[in-house]
Order: sequence, then C-alpha cells, then structure tokens
Amino acid sequence: MGTDKAGGIAGLDFASVTPAEFARIVKGLSGKELTEIATDAPLRARVLREVFRRMEQQFRPEAAGSLEALIRWQVTGSGGVGDAVYETDIAEGACVVREGGSAAEPRVTLVMGDAEFLKLVSGNAHPVTLFMTRKLKVVGDVALAAGLTRYFDIPKA
Repeated sequence: MGTDKAGGIAGLDFASVTPAEFARIVKGLSGKELTEIATDAPLRARVLREVFRRMEQQFRPEAAGSLEALIRWQVTGSGGVGDAVYETDIAEGACVVREGGSAAEPRVTLVMGDAEFLKLVSGNAHPVTLFMTRKLKVVGDVALAAGLTRYFDIPKA
C-alpha cells in the first residue's frame, strides 16, 4: 500500500487517535483506499477490533435508557477476505462488545461492506441513506437500526 492514506492507517497507533481524527481520516479515503484496507486481512481485523472496542467507550447510556438489545454486525468480506461478525449487547445501561456471533438471537442484524461500515461508524454516512441505497441490509428490528446512532457518540468529520 505504500505511503498512501490507506497505508497510513496501517501505521496508526489507534490509542493516540481520537474518534474525530479517525472520522477525518476515513472521510479522506478514496474508494480504492477503502478497498485496500478491506482486502488486507490483518489490517482490516485490526481496524475492526479498534472500532468495536471504542463502541463501548462511546456508548451513551443516558440515551439508551432501559433499552435491551443484542445487535449483530456482519461486515461482508471481499477480495478473498471473509465476513467479520461482532455483537454489541446493550443492557442495564452498558454496552458490551464481542467478536464473533453468539447462539443468542439478535434483535437486529446489520449487514454491510467494509467501506459502508467505516463510513457509518465515523459519521461519514447516514444509516437510513445506506439502507435506502441497499448498501446496508437490516434483518430484524428496522426501527432500532434506524435510531442506533443516537446511542453512541459518533464524531463528525
């Protein structure tokens, strides 16, 4: 990937990058650069792990109130890289993230490609727009999916 922006993500120390900085980085990536991240299995895994790790920190319990919901995220792979599955379990004012799918039935499953996922979680895409343009598939509680972003502090780039 060289010294381009996608290659720059490979060298990031995620612990030192704020959510707003990450949002600006994602906003500046081209489709080609997003594809490079998606097809570099180790880099993709590292980026996804970091994004989901931060979900617990960016969770807004006051917005969630008494919500109890298991949300399954399926980020579809490409270029020989398989799907990545994570779950966010919202209950009792907390959000717990797990890598992989559990045996529990999710209230909603969100299925999207890597580029759409990174744009969504960095505030560079709106979930309703992704859904209406068929770039986001929702299985289960569509209303929960539509309002999911309000439960997290999502930076704006």
